[in-house]
Amino acid sequence: MDELNGLSDQTRDIYEANASAYDKARSRTLSEARWLTRFGDGLPKGGSVLDLGCGAGEPIAAWLIGEGFAYTGVDFSPAMLEIASARWPDQDWQLGDMRSLKMEKRFDGVIAWNSFFHLTENEQRETLPRLAALLNQGGTLMTTVGPHAGQTTGTVAGSTVFHASLSPAEYAHSLEANGLRLTAYLAEDPDCGRHSVLMARKD
Repeated sequence: MDELNGLSDQTRDIYEANASAYDKARSRTLSEARWLTRFGDGLPKGGSVLDLGCGAGEPIAAWLIGEGFAYTGVDFSPAMLEIASARWPDQDWQLGDMRSLKMEKRFDGVIAWNSFFHLTENEQRETLPRLAALLNQGGTLMTTVGPHAGQTTGTVAGSTVFHASLSPAEYAHSLEANGLRLTAYLAEDPDCGRHSVLMARKD
């Protein structure tokens, strides 16, 4: 049995139990603004955006909604979605897990900020084709990953959560195999809280 089985489920349980504390602690300083701007600039005005692992919505959903995109937020934590839907009751909030998500709709942009890296390496390999399939032709994917292949941990409200990453080369190869072209990658961006950010386009 794979010893990593269930780690993403443990992460979900931690976010569910600590949704309010996480939301209160989540920075609103928008160090992500440069990447969000670049992401948005590649989309049609008022285009459709799918936010996977949207959490309680601050600050990523707030930015995307404020920019006028047709927004859909998906998260695997009901408690997180309850907070988000109370803030923006007119938006499309859906309970779901990116590892098994099936949607008929396709989107101009898919973002998975601080969520995709909670999947194990094998889950990431299996999920990338799902993300590619959710994009319209010409659409853009943006996600946070790790600076190199391997596993590490982070914390949510004092609880340890799992992080993993493939290598940049493997991401590029997997994206290409699924019809996407890597357009940007920056490891540990010093101006964005040392996030490692990947962007790709479905040409």
